[in-house]
Amino acid sequence: MKLYKLPYLTLLMVLALSCSSSSSDEEVGQNPQPPSTPEEPSGATNEMDFWLTKGNRSTLLEKQAGNLVFGTTPNSYATLDVDASKTYQTIDGFGFSLTGGSAQVISALPASEKQNLLQELFGNGAGDIGISYLRISVGASNLNEAPFTYDDVPAGETDEDLSEFSLEKDRLVIDLLKEILNINPDIKIMASPWTAPVWMKDNGSFVGGSLKPEYYEVYANYWVKYLNAMQAEGITIDALTPQNEPLHGGNNPSMEMSALEQANFIKNNLGPAIESAGINTKIVIYDHNCDNPGYPISILNDTQANAFVDGSAFHLYAGDIAALTTVHNAFPAKNVYFTEQYNSSQDEFGGTLKWHLKNVIIGSMRNWSKNALEWNLANDAGYGPHTDGGCTVCKGALTINGSQITRNVGYYIVAHASKFVPEGSIRIESPIKGELQSVAFIRPDGKKVLIVENDGATNLPFNIKYSGKWLTTSLDAGAVGTYIWD
Repeated sequence: MKLYKLPYLTLLMVLALSCSSSSSDEEVGQNPQPPSTPEEPSGATNEMDFWLTKGNRSTLLEKQAGNLVFGTTPNSYATLDVDASKTYQTIDGFGFSLTGGSAQVISALPASEKQNLLQELFGNGAGDIGISYLRISVGASNLNEAPFTYDDVPAGETDEDLSEFSLEKDRLVIDLLKEILNINPDIKIMASPWTAPVWMKDNGSFVGGSLKPEYYEVYANYWVKYLNAMQAEGITIDALTPQNEPLHGGNNPSMEMSALEQANFIKNNLGPAIESAGINTKIVIYDHNCDNPGYPISILNDTQANAFVDGSAFHLYAGDIAALTTVHNAFPAKNVYFTEQYNSSQDEFGGTLKWHLKNVIIGSMRNWSKNALEWNLANDAGYGPHTDGGCTVCKGALTINGSQITRNVGYYIVAHASKFVPEGSIRIESPIKGELQSVAFIRPDGKKVLIVENDGATNLPFNIKYSGKWLTTSLDAGAVGTYIWD
């Protein structure tokens, strides 16, 4: 084209368009920014809801305005292709541990504020986050004011007929669970002990030590009494783990239990006792870090113990989340669960959001877990209550200071899944593309959900593709988005 032959006005227009095109190409090469909506006719009906949290806290679980509309206009962005024909595990739920300390600070709220908070946490309304799974301690955890079990007797005494057994020291937890069940009667509850009664242990202490073999049968009966007593309160325990962190004897309270000891206890005592009592509570083994998948595998290799075991539970204070897949692949008929990860008061919001979304929520789901649980639901402004020697930096999802409630990073980590992925959802295929971490689900109502975390250092545009069409969106560095569509 010979520009000198064009009329002057046309020449100016061509030059302007040329400059505009050159500038746009340069921007795409440096830091591509997608349009806020695909190139569809104005007024197109929104086809996808998008909820966002940013690591700098400027946006916290907020539904984004504007239309997201599927189309077929090509672009060069990474594509997350969601495929509902490829299905994986069914999801039990997302949530937290309701510790004794959590129950204490929540129960101290004025009645109306407590009810509003419980509705927000466990309800399914527009302003609620739909927590669907809780883990509780059998007796005290390290986030109670003091250690206890349900059968404590004076030093030097025993109670082999369990005549002193009582749940009353856990009355705050029990009463709070009843209020929660009024809001969500279908919530799943897992129970884990930090220790057996000290008179059953070889060191007579709340800290460390092991269960004496002569008390295996008594301890199995203790479990049956606990499960029946909770049922009498109207609380069904869906699953139990025989011991929290069985390889860590330094907590207060705590108890060590080797894989061989756990296998023997399950196959000879706990499994038969629960079965004979007609109780349907699942037995879930291990309940410790991802660095030792050999522990649950060795129990599952014991055919007698295996018959009583539903699955294995994991934490991620050591090891890699892929350990869940290692155990799943060894025993595909058995379930895996992710039951604990704490947030530290010493870590900042953005880094915690990134790491936990990548590993706890997305990572556990992509590695076959049926649930994903963060650690403590609530504590006070000093990160208490806790036992002497208990965790002093564990930050709850909520900080409750008098009647003031602060929603911390753990709240948003879980809410990005719990609010949108109910029990009975099924994980479906979605890829990881570079720094874009993702996991997808199809819900019982047929809607699809995609959770994406940008683990990179810059804003990343990308496509979400489903059934041959796609739309374009983006996430800032460290941000998480949950996307929902029909």
